[in-house]
Amino acid sequence: MSSPPSGRNSTGKVYLLGAGPGAADLITVRGARILAQAEVVLHDALVTEEVLQLCPQAVRISVGKRSGQRSTAQATINQRLVECAREYRLVVRLKGGDPMLFGRADEELRALEAAGIEVEVIPGITTALAAAASTKQPLTKRGVARSVAFFTSSVAPGHPEQSTLPDCDTLVQYMGGKEAVATARKLLSQGRSPRLPVIVVENCSRPDERILRLRLDELEQGLSHCHGPVLVMIGEAFAARTYAEHAATLAMQEEK
Repeated sequence: MSSPPSGRNSTGKVYLLGAGPGAADLITVRGARILAQAEVVLHDALVTEEVLQLCPQAVRISVGKRSGQRSTAQATINQRLVECAREYRLVVRLKGGDPMLFGRADEELRALEAAGIEVEVIPGITTALAAAASTKQPLTKRGVARSVAFFTSSVAPGHPEQSTLPDCDTLVQYMGGKEAVATARKLLSQGRSPRLPVIVVENCSRPDERILRLRLDELEQGLSHCHGPVLVMIGEAFAARTYAEHAATLAMQEEK
């Protein structure tokens, strides 16, 4: 077995890095700094070109995984990460949003740790928080919504799909475009009101962002007109604010 080149370890370091929801100026300062130093970047399909421009010096490898489209198998991504760490000093695995939420981080961490490769996670702004900011609709609301559940209909091979949805005040479904009809029907069957407020955010934080305000019974009609990445937010917290509501809140505060 040959010795590693002088002055460096036998393997590099891998960063699982959150790119945020899409806009390049929503990546963290640490994330942008590491990207600017990366020798190779393995990136998801949802990472925007604007974000990738932050690492012009790096070799860029697309390992995109998008629902319903041809994509790179997770085992192949794991293998490429290990191979890159043995060739480069600083490797970035760039994921949309936050790497620890619906980012298959567990599989990649296991593969890297098993190979004895140093790895660090750099968080990013997850799309739900960016969508709440874009719509100016908090995910929680005093007296109305004190619990939030993030969920996705995507399941691992061999695992059954959930027949019920989380029992929380606010529900946020990632990659919810194609599952909109099924999600609405499940919630209606669980007794949720047909008039329950729904906000759909397509292409969150990007120049072509689109915001749709619906009711649960309207969501049941589907989102076939949405073609970009879709986040679906459901709950009473998303009801439109009114002046009367604001005045009542002020009155309660004055009484206290």
